[in-house]
Amino acid sequence: MKYKRILLKLSGESAGGPDGTGLDTAVLTSYARQITDIVNSGCQVAVVIGGGNIFRGLGSAGEGYDRVKGDQMGMLATVINSLALESFLVRAGCNAKVFTAIRMEPVGELYSRDKASAALDCGCVSILAGGTGNPFFTTDTAAALRAVELNCDVLLKGTRVDGVYNADPEKDPSAVKFETLTFSKAIEKQLRVMDQTAFAMCSENGMPLIVFDMNREGNLMAVVEGSKCGTLITL
Repeated sequence: MKYKRILLKLSGESAGGPDGTGLDTAVLTSYARQITDIVNSGCQVAVVIGGGNIFRGLGSAGEGYDRVKGDQMGMLATVINSLALESFLVRAGCNAKVFTAIRMEPVGELYSRDKASAALDCGCVSILAGGTGNPFFTTDTAAALRAVELNCDVLLKGTRVDGVYNADPEKDPSAVKFETLTFSKAIEKQLRVMDQTAFAMCSENGMPLIVFDMNREGNLMAVVEGSKCGTLITL
């Protein structure tokens, strides 16, 4: 196994299934099964899941919401998704624990790097909810931050497409996939697979990023074993 400790970033929209809203039990079952498989193979897994299937803080200001309140609502949406993922992981026979960036016991334990890391060492999946706990930061940035804090080997972003393209492959059939990229090129080309703050966090701390299709069974195991799958972004 190439990567011993990973941070897996999942999108809320993907958890919502084809419609991108609510919670899709088939998708959550698949995610839980794939995560359990790599944990059983000896990989330590931390997870950050977005909340866009329930509420998207970014853009809420344009709909009449105060931006700070909107982002706080988005943080709570990530907690709902995290609790759902925890339930499916436990049902799959995998130990999992939700840590929240803001205090909300007994829903989850307040995030501490040392406690989350200790859980990983014990084979427990640490699900990190609530973003960074601050407005104006996306869950992509939270994932990059936690990956660096927890000294992960790689940040994996599981999406509905099989890597990074020069255009949206779901809309443009002529879109070309990048096999590898540098963070500087990703920022220069304004590729929207992650926000620029997340790219900068990874770049400044030497955290490699792999973007891959999480919805295809077996891809997560392939990535952690070192198979070429998706797009690798490095310095």
